[in-house]
Amino acid sequence: MTEVTSSDFCIAIYREDDVWEAEALPVEVTESLDAVISALRRLPSIGVVIALIAVADDFFVIARIIGSQVSLFVSDLTASVDWPLARQVLEYLDIAVPYDEDLDQVLPAGDLSILADLGVDEMELCALSGDLDLYPDEVLASLARRIGFGPAFDRALDVAAQQ
Repeated sequence: MTEVTSSDFCIAIYREDDVWEAEALPVEVTESLDAVISALRRLPSIGVVIALIAVADDFFVIARIIGSQVSLFVSDLTASVDWPLARQVLEYLDIAVPYDEDLDQVLPAGDLSILADLGVDEMELCALSGDLDLYPDEVLASLARRIGFGPAFDRALDVAAQQ
């Protein structure tokens, strides 16, 4: 098991009464994809539920649930060598864990259009994922502002920082 760090968080985003809501989930859910999916399914939304997950300063995961459908995106599939959550995402997506010689670049994987209907297309998501000057929390905050739930995300992130 990999150690949970102070920069790990999982923020669940959902719509309730046509307003974006955000909730900080317990940081322990970042250790398991099953825990993330279970936590998202328990939220009150009748529509889409999104999790924005940062793990250390290394990578992020976006999980999206609509009904019984689960969509996943990981910012760097090479994180699967060191991090169980990234490995579990690749296993769920049926993508092979890369070998050491494949670890020389950032490679996003999964549903690249996971946020396209919310205004973030595949090119933008990949560009943000590959920006080595940005930490995962900065990318996720940027995505939250771009989509329109920045203030809710920021409030939940403050709660997560106090957990």
